[in-house]
Amino acid sequence: MLLREAVGRVLRLARTSQSRTLRDVARDARVSLGYLSEVERGQKEASSELLNSICNALGLSLSILMSDVALEIKSTEGATLSVVDAA
Repeated sequence: MLLREAVGRVLRLARTSQSRTLRDVARDARVSLGYLSEVERGQKEASSELLNSICNALGLSLSILMSDVALEIKSTEGATLSVVDAA
């Protein structure tokens, strides 16, 4: 999973859990609706300034977003196998 995809998933979950529309959050964050949609779908990688603005619009701290993103990535990572040479 790419970082931008995890960020998008977490932002979308935060927005939908608040029963807010893309239009509402885009207006409050002062970003275009289309761009916010692309960020949520993992198609655009948002700058830290933009992420901060979206977080503020959602009433989230940037640290909570990053923590949730880390958990999202961890949940999708498979077990990593390593081969140890016994010779």
